[in-house]
Amino acid sequence: MRLRHPDGSAVHLSYCTNVHPAEDLPGIRRQLSGVAARVRALLGADRLGVGLWLPQPAAAGLLARRDDLAALREQLTALGLEVVTLNGFPYRGFHDEVVKYRVYQPDWAEAERLRYTLGLAEILAALLPDDVAEGTISTLPLAWRTGWTADKAAAVMANVDAAAQGLRALTARTGKVIRLGFEPEPGCLIETTPQAAALLGDVDHDYLGLCLDACHMAVGFEEPGAGARTELPVVKLQASCALEAPPGAQRALAAFDEPRFLHQTRSAGGFTDDLGEALAGGLPADESWRVHFHVPLHADPPAPLTTSAPYLDGLLRTLLGGPAPLTRHVEVETYTWAVLPDAPPDLAAGIAAEVDWMRGRLASLGLKEQW
Repeated sequence: MRLRHPDGSAVHLSYCTNVHPAEDLPGIRRQLSGVAARVRALLGADRLGVGLWLPQPAAAGLLARRDDLAALREQLTALGLEVVTLNGFPYRGFHDEVVKYRVYQPDWAEAERLRYTLGLAEILAALLPDDVAEGTISTLPLAWRTGWTADKAAAVMANVDAAAQGLRALTARTGKVIRLGFEPEPGCLIETTPQAAALLGDVDHDYLGLCLDACHMAVGFEEPGAGARTELPVVKLQASCALEAPPGAQRALAAFDEPRFLHQTRSAGGFTDDLGEALAGGLPADESWRVHFHVPLHADPPAPLTTSAPYLDGLLRTLLGGPAPLTRHVEVETYTWAVLPDAPPDLAAGIAAEVDWMRGRLASLGLKEQW
């Protein structure tokens, strides 16, 4: 859905479809006509934004069969859905039984990551509504932190530069501007916005910038205003909440120690790459823990656990509460509904509640809903 910032700028609000497990185009189209359409109806919105996740096989198929791409665009219009942003972080298999570290492959040292991303840009340029000239894609923060060498660094930066060149050429050909946001995440080569500025300070900022994920930033204990103080443009905000446990109450986190996704866990005095390592004694029990587990924005977990919703509020004020918006794409990204200890039976209702919560937060900052 679209909202109007007090300065007159349009701000797009979407929910991310990486919550859905479909890996092929027929499955994606079923989820759009099923869950996404119902979310729109529950919200009473004339049009709903969806941040599409297109696994590599589905993306390759759309590029090879342009009639399918045209049909997807027609379906979106008929359902009252619009796409201005894609999630290009997971490559494929995001809902396999075990994902963990595989979500970072292929990384930006590999040509396949470049091909996949530029293919997504081609698709997004075709899916953008006629009255929208700019789209965004989020991607991984270059690579996982281990195995970093001078040769890998050179390969990464060569591919990053090639991505900017490809996006610029796409604009020249289509008139659409597609911008790429690298998404800092704990444990990766880029964990924070200062690290992003250090590694990406010399790239083409017309086309390359940051995707700030509120959960990741909270887990890293990063100050909410950091994203506003970097020279890198914030092309996209992923609205998400981390799981928190107060000192002495960490055993309550055991219910969230599940095998599919990686749940980096941090305290003020240490970190582990997964929640199970922290529970096994990897972090001090006399400090609060924050866990990379995207929990629903609108609902608190069972006490004594809480979430980083106050952090998200601070980040929203930083990016959208000023005289001009510092980003214009906001994507609700809770992809973990299926692995919650008490997974709700009605996914569409849960997503609608999250989007409605976010709609209310944006309204409190003076953004008015257009439709």
